[in-house]
Amino acid sequence: MDAEPRIVSLELGARSYDIVIGGGLLARSGELIVHSLGKAQCAIVTDVNVAGFHLDALLDGLGDACPRRGVITLRPGEATKSFAELATLCQGLLELGIERGDLVIAFGGGVVGDIAGFAASILRRGVRCVQIPASLLAQVDSSVGGKTGINTPQGKNLIGSFTQPRLVLADSDVLKTLPERQFRAGYAEIVKYGLLGDVEFFSWLEKSWRDIFSGGPARAQAIEKCCRAKAAIVAEDERETGRRALLNLGHTFGHALEAYAGYSDRLLHGEAIAIGMALAFEFSNELGLCGGPDAGRAIAHLKAAGLPTEIGQIPGGAPDVDELLALIAQDKKVQAGVAAFILVRGIGEAFIERGVDMEKLQDFLVRKASGK
Repeated sequence: MDAEPRIVSLELGARSYDIVIGGGLLARSGELIVHSLGKAQCAIVTDVNVAGFHLDALLDGLGDACPRRGVITLRPGEATKSFAELATLCQGLLELGIERGDLVIAFGGGVVGDIAGFAASILRRGVRCVQIPASLLAQVDSSVGGKTGINTPQGKNLIGSFTQPRLVLADSDVLKTLPERQFRAGYAEIVKYGLLGDVEFFSWLEKSWRDIFSGGPARAQAIEKCCRAKAAIVAEDERETGRRALLNLGHTFGHALEAYAGYSDRLLHGEAIAIGMALAFEFSNELGLCGGPDAGRAIAHLKAAGLPTEIGQIPGGAPDVDELLALIAQDKKVQAGVAAFILVRGIGEAFIERGVDMEKLQDFLVRKASGK
């Protein structure tokens, strides 16, 4: 029998919701949804990989408690987060007859969660969404907090909305079928929570990461810790006007690198964020903000976990720096033409910097792209 699930509440007044974490949750999905939201018809949005492993288990778990209007299966990968795929998904949901009182169940990794959540937010001006994240990255980060969206050639997640789910069910058993590369990429987001604001958590990760990878007790503990950290930040700053921007540690660099790689398997999101966090620590060190030992320690842990930390590790070669700077200038955190960077004074001491010297940044990136 599975242990009782861990529950994290994200407090947003009338829009508050629970994040339920534990094993065996697919089997209880209908019961848990009805308990939180009442009985409702639903449409499931998933991808072909997740469907192949876990769709039958979800359908069995939903049972008669959540009558289904249908299932829409998407292609996996960041390229799915496009205008064309969004239009096709919305049309498909309408053809299934989804109404305002129904549910859209986003059952997949971050890509499915983002595009299905966005589709639900605009369909009939708003349909309720339940997130059932099926990747480590989605369970510790993207399924929580209400950011939904799609990519464009100009950058990542530039079209989207802040729309909170009504419930998140993070079944840790689903991660048993996750490919190793995907798991490692998701682990980058776990490390992020330690690096941006919790040095004790980072120290625990240095000791416990192998247990997290092997599926030991530390895995559920790490997922809960990240969800609690994100829930606290989102409750304080839902629409990213202040402190929530800290959650983008490594993302200004990382999203630009993803765009350069064409949102393809050349560079997974978590891999891009690992490189981005390494760059943030190195650049902070160059600016005299962060000591070399902390920068070295952060990068050493990313390397130990098998994550890339150098621009030159991107298959196909390093990007043109001018192109990279142009992509950074399109970052969604840009205000009045000025990009925001999340820099650090040490491990657990991230801060928002809007006054970066762009000449120093360009020189830094030229050297990093050349492997120096």
